[in-house]
Amino acid sequence: MDGEDSAAQRLAALEAGARHHRVQAGGITLHWREWGQGQPLVLLHGGHGSWMHWVRNIECFARHYRVLVPDLPGFGASDDFALPAHDGQRPAALLDALSDSVVQLVGAQPLHLAGFSFGGAVAGMLAARLPQVQRLVLLGTAGHGGPRRETEALLDWRVSDPAERMAALHQNLAVFMLSKAAAADALALHIHRHCCEATRFRSKAMSRSSRLQAVLQDYARPILLVWGEADVTAVPMVAAEALKQDRPERDWTIVPGAGHWVQYESANAVNTLVVRWLQT
Repeated sequence: MDGEDSAAQRLAALEAGARHHRVQAGGITLHWREWGQGQPLVLLHGGHGSWMHWVRNIECFARHYRVLVPDLPGFGASDDFALPAHDGQRPAALLDALSDSVVQLVGAQPLHLAGFSFGGAVAGMLAARLPQVQRLVLLGTAGHGGPRRETEALLDWRVSDPAERMAALHQNLAVFMLSKAAAADALALHIHRHCCEATRFRSKAMSRSSRLQAVLQDYARPILLVWGEADVTAVPMVAAEALKQDRPERDWTIVPGAGHWVQYESANAVNTLVVRWLQT
């Protein structure tokens, strides 16, 4: 069995254990997947992502929580908005649809919320809207407005030649998402390819802004901030201090030997850290 087949089988096995919800919100249908029982834990994926960004975390979290993972609007199997790609209303529409769908699935029940990268910025804005969010976890979060550390430009993978396309996707995965080329294994590449090909929402403007800093100024509930030490989307200590804002209820940590997709590359460390912090 080659790496592609093995990756597909692993994802299919995880999908087989999921409960699927297709929720109407904001005039579109959002596809949610659910595992486990107990207090809800909502996980939001990054830009050019889908529920698969959490492939190495779902099973661990589902032993403790009712894990709910959407494909965000314009990503994966969820609908996109009938708005132009550069329409300034799209971020607000995304938040409206997401908050509505969370309420439909969870009601007023207390929940925890975690977001990765672009999904971290979305999670911070969503938490500010939803008083039932008890604890917020932001992993490699966007929206910090601080410096970044990219040293190599991303390649254009939207080419017709299949081999050239895969080479570009592999290069982008290795230099942007992970700390080293060896971490770009068959499963990571399978996920990255399928997520990129299914993305219709342009997230860069939200990700590169400092909106999260502003939103968190008035946010008083506990937050855990996590970055991989080799994350190129931030200078982790600078971003951490900017978002901690000298608030005692906020913690931050930097995971050694990990890049931007920290919950994939260092799954065991992140799973242990997040579960322990949520249960504190």
